[in-house]
Amino acid sequence: MKKIISANLNGIRSAAKKGFFEWMKKEDPDFLCVQELKAQAPDMTVDFLNPHGFHGHFHYAEKKGYSGAGVYSKQQPDKVHIGFGSVEFDAEGRYVRCDFGNLSVISVYCPSGSSSPERQEAKFRFMEEFLPHLAALKAEGRELVICGDWNIAHKEIDLKNWKSNQKNSGFLPEERAWMTQVFDELGWVDAYRRLHPDTTSECYTWWSNRGQAWANNVGWRIDYQVATPGIAEKAHAASIYKDERFSDHSPLIIHYED
Repeated sequence: MKKIISANLNGIRSAAKKGFFEWMKKEDPDFLCVQELKAQAPDMTVDFLNPHGFHGHFHYAEKKGYSGAGVYSKQQPDKVHIGFGSVEFDAEGRYVRCDFGNLSVISVYCPSGSSSPERQEAKFRFMEEFLPHLAALKAEGRELVICGDWNIAHKEIDLKNWKSNQKNSGFLPEERAWMTQVFDELGWVDAYRRLHPDTTSECYTWWSNRGQAWANNVGWRIDYQVATPGIAEKAHAASIYKDERFSDHSPLIIHYED
């Protein structure tokens, strides 16, 4: 049995103050992928680097207080890859891959385009670079699970107000078509949707801080575990943890049979 968690922290220091690492100890996952550290190497305490004896590997952004991704694991990886070979986006700290035997666990933090037209253009550039990387990963023939904040809601059932968001970043036709390519053309599997093909309001993983989005469950599903077919077939339980709030995202937990 393998328990894999993906969680956007919206700041590792902020999430720690809200009890994230105590929760991690209780959950006791085999792998925990985190995104949006908003921290650099000097900011990382021993409690952040190796909480409860876990091994942590991280990709920090060059810009202070921005982005960042990491993978925690019970066992030390055979190999660690920091970045995916992109000059532009590796500078933003968005990708960590850890190899364990025939399994690779990847934490990815895809760009958001909501802050400005310039960032939306950057998001499109990321998508253009990341798609061939996803194809190359798939061609390796390994079992892989890519956990992360993809910043795209794929289908209408993946967000509350889909009609009014069709021209907004995160639900643009080009973004949704790109996700369809990832699944239908490249053959990756949306592990949560494989188990819960019709879930609507219970599937959300992110809520805006504006208005009463959390209170009214006006959410989006933008955090995924995207897996190769072999391990996706072994996914047998998926849940989104909402009992405590560590950030504006909720952790996505999926159990895979060995």
